[in-house]
Amino acid sequence: MSVNIQEIISGNAKNMRRSAIRDLLSVANSPEIISFAGGFPNPNTFPVEDLKEIMAEVLEYESESALQYGTTEGNNRLRDQLALRYREFGLNITRDNIIITTSSQQAIDLTSRIFLDPGDTVLCGLPSYLGALQAIWSYQGVPVGVAKEEDTPQIIEKLISEGRKPKFIYAIPDFQNPSGSTMNLEQRKALLETAKKYDLLIIEDSPYREIRFDGVEQPPIYSMDSDNRVILLGTFSKTFVPGFRIGWVIADPDIIERYVVAKQSADLCTPPFNQAVAAKYLEKGLFDKNLLKTIELYRGKRDHMITCFEKYMPEGVSWTHPEGGLFLFVSLPKGYDTSDLFKIALKENVTFVIGEAFHCDGSGKNTMRINFSYMDNDKIEEGVKRLSKAIAKMFQESTKYSVN
Repeated sequence: MSVNIQEIISGNAKNMRRSAIRDLLSVANSPEIISFAGGFPNPNTFPVEDLKEIMAEVLEYESESALQYGTTEGNNRLRDQLALRYREFGLNITRDNIIITTSSQQAIDLTSRIFLDPGDTVLCGLPSYLGALQAIWSYQGVPVGVAKEEDTPQIIEKLISEGRKPKFIYAIPDFQNPSGSTMNLEQRKALLETAKKYDLLIIEDSPYREIRFDGVEQPPIYSMDSDNRVILLGTFSKTFVPGFRIGWVIADPDIIERYVVAKQSADLCTPPFNQAVAAKYLEKGLFDKNLLKTIELYRGKRDHMITCFEKYMPEGVSWTHPEGGLFLFVSLPKGYDTSDLFKIALKENVTFVIGEAFHCDGSGKNTMRINFSYMDNDKIEEGVKRLSKAIAKMFQESTKYSVN
């Protein structure tokens, strides 16, 4: 008799959910399909020639340490470089405030593991990053969505009255994934004051902050915190190379110690070779030079995609105009479901991520996330044409059925 896996797996495993994005990528991997689904950086931003030189230097002069196991906290030179960079953003930190993680996704997972017990509530955006929702669910947490920042205190009051005080607030202040929205200074201050009032932690997820095209740079919430209640997550996946899987957590040293213990049982350490290369890349001053090129490339792609939307999209479709990041968030008129649209779009050889996947309450059925960073401009235009055609077909079908 075969083992009944459902009877022996843990409660955490039963609560895990597959990634809608990863599943879409596996479905839409045919070469003829234009995919706006993934959050892929453009390969043209990868500093291949610089990396060849740096990797050779690391192997020549640092092979003994770079090819060996490393400390759980991470490469000291890399942590020092990150601390120096964040001090320029107003953070009063040293390497002791930083642990290097295997991508910021691991940082989100470790955060959920450290702070959540089954049934604990987490406040998050509505919509919010799918990977964070997955991590919360996998540790049997309960995400509660907030559509408007100003509603946060009332929702917290309600949760407290029900005996469900949130463990932390999860926020993406800059170019939020998937909405593309950015919190202004007043909203950041208000969120911090709310966290102080109700004695909550804030998890400030900041993967896109430096990919700004327009507008005024806003300070990290961490830089305004005096109570050690903000934990900042960062990554090189969007600004350097995603394949290195380098992320980090910035927090009070006592909190960092908790992450060290949790990470030791996960993977012992983030790959030392990748860290050594990243440290030298920063030390040589190459990061900012390449970042400027990345920003210019993505600004052009955002503008091109919006121009294509304005040219081809049927009436009734709306979209965001983000000041940075990698995504547009698109809305159809109420009553339409992008899950239905996805099936039509797939026949037109174009894909996206359905917006419902980013809504912890199952709402957002008429929305979708569109990536503009990855495809070249010709494919962006062709993909928007295909998507517009699919939407027009859905609108026509809806009209036909409503008439009948």
